[in-house]
Amino acid sequence: MSEQKTSGDGKELFPELSSADKKRYVASATDRITKYRWVIVALLFTAMVINYIDRQTLGLMKADLSEEFSWSEQDYANAIFWFQAAYAASYLVWGRVMDRIGVRWGLGMAFAIWQIAHIAHAGMRSLTGFIIARAALGVGEGGGFPGSIKAVAEWFPKKERAFATGLFNAGTNIGAIVTPLVVPAIVLAWGWQAAFIVTGLGGLIWLPVWFLLYRRPQENKHVSEAELAHITQDPEEPEEKVDWRLILRRRETWAFAIGKFLTDPIWWMFLFWLPDFLGKQHGLDLKSFGPPLIAIYLISDVGSVSGGWLSGKFMNRGWSINRSRKTTMFLCGLLALPMVFAGQLSNLWVAVAIIGIATAAHQGFSANLYTLPSDVFPRGAVGTVVGLGGMLGGIGGMFMAQYAGYILDRVGNYTPIFMVCAFAYLIALTVIHLLMPRMDRVIIEPSTTTV
Repeated sequence: MSEQKTSGDGKELFPELSSADKKRYVASATDRITKYRWVIVALLFTAMVINYIDRQTLGLMKADLSEEFSWSEQDYANAIFWFQAAYAASYLVWGRVMDRIGVRWGLGMAFAIWQIAHIAHAGMRSLTGFIIARAALGVGEGGGFPGSIKAVAEWFPKKERAFATGLFNAGTNIGAIVTPLVVPAIVLAWGWQAAFIVTGLGGLIWLPVWFLLYRRPQENKHVSEAELAHITQDPEEPEEKVDWRLILRRRETWAFAIGKFLTDPIWWMFLFWLPDFLGKQHGLDLKSFGPPLIAIYLISDVGSVSGGWLSGKFMNRGWSINRSRKTTMFLCGLLALPMVFAGQLSNLWVAVAIIGIATAAHQGFSANLYTLPSDVFPRGAVGTVVGLGGMLGGIGGMFMAQYAGYILDRVGNYTPIFMVCAFAYLIALTVIHLLMPRMDRVIIEPSTTTV
């Protein structure tokens, strides 16, 4: 039973508003705004920390495992290639799954798969076994970002999405920081198998917490009417599922997907080959990787959060979404250019500074790139668009894995690889702008037949 709000002379306030809008107005005026949406960001952040511990563990032990199992550079590249292949294929599937069954169950299922696959590495005794485990890891981890982006789209208005994305995406850097702190200590104490088992079992604690705390904002008892009004302040959108064939016809879809194809492989290279670069170029090993890697990923965290914050700041000044996002991405692209010189430097900490700034640029660029689907597409299409982009990003990572293995076997240094890294972002932004010169809202009629 609701009380009708009136002015002092007995007239109804704002008669032109719908009942739902009146409710939101009253809630925003009288109710306390809860902050539960930031609890959701904390859950997503923690999932990304675990995701990147699992993902980076193999790269950190590359030198030791290569010696134990007699792997060549190409053997290691092949293990990464099949992880990327499984990740790319499953990313697209998970995007559709998130749109169909929702984030709560979709992301929970993905997490369980990748965590079990991570633990399974401990039982492998051949390159083929590691490839199988890495592929299974890729299948599960392919659901991480589609689910997280979908959750942000459900829980945040547009003006906060890039910042929220940057916050949870900062978990990838924290995971990359935690790994060189934790994994070497476990390996030195109990062996490499224990590194997979201990981190895997520890990470599984997240799963019951996720199922306990996550509901859509409309269904969550911890969300006040005022916070719900804040979350749903953007114009209402239809929730109907959208036929993927209609999504594929949009240039905006390919602007996002090609942007991912060109920039995701750069992050994969940082993640899987930086310990090897530090070993080959600067003589570091499992005992001494920690400080440089921690410094690089701490700088990355600054980029992840500030990239999302900066575009939001521009929008608060009255800039359009188009101008805000693209200006921020352009600045990030400029910061990546010094990577050209990183492979030629003899001073470790100068190289670390340049690489750290480049990884920060990647994270700032990605925080804004990841918001593009929710900025322009209806909610029923967001997961599918993110999934398609992630698939192309994974395919790009497959090419990068083979390219890195080839260059290291034939040339023996990282300079050609770093040159690709330096220019990828500005090239990607150019493609995005050509395909999507204005970030207008995409109108797609819901399909009567879902595919």
